[in-house]
Amino acid sequence: MAKELLKGNIAFAEAAVRAGVDAYFGYPITPQTEALEYLSDRMPGLGRAFVQAESELGAINMVYGAACTGRRAMTSSSSPGVSLMMEGLSYIAGTEVPMVIVDVMRGGPGLGNIAPAQSDYNHMIHGGGHGDYYPIVLAPANIQETIDLTYEAFELAEKYRSIVVILIDGSIGQMMEPAELPPMKPRKKQFPEWATDGCEGRPARFLSSIALDPPIQEVTNLRILKRWNKVRDNEVRYKTYYMDDARYAVVGFGTAGRISLSAVRAARAEGIPIGLVRPISLHPFPEQILDDLSKELDGMLVVEMNNGQMLNDVRVHTKDRLPISFLGRPGGMLPMEEDIHEAIKRLVEDPPPIGSDPRDRWFAEICKEKGL
Repeated sequence: MAKELLKGNIAFAEAAVRAGVDAYFGYPITPQTEALEYLSDRMPGLGRAFVQAESELGAINMVYGAACTGRRAMTSSSSPGVSLMMEGLSYIAGTEVPMVIVDVMRGGPGLGNIAPAQSDYNHMIHGGGHGDYYPIVLAPANIQETIDLTYEAFELAEKYRSIVVILIDGSIGQMMEPAELPPMKPRKKQFPEWATDGCEGRPARFLSSIALDPPIQEVTNLRILKRWNKVRDNEVRYKTYYMDDARYAVVGFGTAGRISLSAVRAARAEGIPIGLVRPISLHPFPEQILDDLSKELDGMLVVEMNNGQMLNDVRVHTKDRLPISFLGRPGGMLPMEEDIHEAIKRLVEDPPPIGSDPRDRWFAEICKEKGL
C-alpha cells in the first residue's frame, strides 16, 4: 500500500481500527484528543462501539466490561488521565483479560502542560495500579512504528491475557510523517472460552479480580507471573545503530532515541566510535543487550525527556561496569541534537567515575544554566 501523510494520533487510531478493535472508550485530554475525535466518527461508521465517557474513570471501566466479553477493547489518554485509570487497570490485570491503552505523555507532575515528555516511564513500568501485575509496554520512535506496534498490540494482549501499553510522547502524537497503514483485519467471530459473551446453551461464566482467600490470590498472582515470564522470554524488542565498531553507546527510547540518532551520526562524522541502542519494549526491558555491551564498551550516555527514569534500569543491568553519563530534559522540554552531541564528546573526553550517579554532573550543570 502507498504511504500517507499521517499525524501520530490519527495513525494509532486507524491502526487500531485495522487491527479489529471492537470498542473504544475514552475522554478528551491533550495531546491525544485527535484520536478520540477521529474514532468518534470512524468506529460508528463501521458499526463498532465508541463512547466518550464522563471521565477517565468511566472510560477504563467500560474497557474492563468490554474486555470481559472477549472483544478487542482499548482506550487512549495522556499522563493525568492515565493516572485516573490506574485502579481500573489493576482490576483488568487481576481479572486476566486483554486490553490496549495508548498513553501520549505530557509534561508533569500534576496537571503540568501539553508539551511532550517521557515522565510516565516509572508510572507504567515500575508503578501503575496496585498489586502484582506486569503490563507489556512498547515505545515507538516514529509514526510507522506507532502504527505497527498498535496493530500488533491486540495480538500480544490476547496471547498473554495482558494489558499492552503503547507509550508515546506528545511530539509523536502531534507530528506528521509519511507512513503505510496495514490491511484491515476481519473482526473476530469466535471468542475465548473464558469470555462472558452470553450463556445460552452453556453454563454461566464468571470473571472477577476478587480473591478473598489469600491462597487463591497467591495462585492468581503466580499464574500472572508465569505468563509474564513467557513475555520476558519472547517479546524483548530493541534496535541498534552503528554498534558493530562502537566503543560508546547512547541509550534512548522514543523521541529521545530518535533525536539521539542524529547526534550519533554527527559524532561519528568526527571520528567518535559511538552507536545507539533504542529500546522498543520498555517492559520487558532489553536487559541482556545492555548487560553484554557493558562488558565491551568504554562508556554509555542515557538520554531521556525526564529526570532519569530509564537510567535506573540501565544502571541495574550494566552493573557499574563502565562510566555512564546522563542528559535529561524534564517538564516538556526536548533534548536538542547539539546538546546530545556535546554530551557524547564530554563522555569520551571526561568520563564520570564508574559507579557514580550519572545525574550528579547533569543536575549541577542544568541548575547552573537555569539559575537555580
